[in-house]
Amino acid sequence: MVTDVREVKVEVRGPEPACARCQAARKAVEKAAENLKDSGISVNIEKVNILSREVVQKYGVLVSPSIAINGVVKIVGRIPNPEEIERLILEAAK
Repeated sequence: MVTDVREVKVEVRGPEPACARCQAARKAVEKAAENLKDSGISVNIEKVNILSREVVQKYGVLVSPSIAINGVVKIVGRIPNPEEIERLILEAAK
């Protein structure tokens, strides 16, 4: 039994309403989170509107979808597979 739960925040950034590519990226993140649920890592998934003033001011203009893990943009402009997301989450949880 894992008692040391590490929390990782994953932001899926895209326009609102979400385009098909952004929806596919979110599904990949959700699948990765599901695969990691028994590993002691709590994945907090958040949808972020890439067109909001705050996001543009903080990160500049990004291509969607983009995925940030713990505030660091890791993937821009493509749909990752769940295995890639899992790897990035595991790295972030170290």
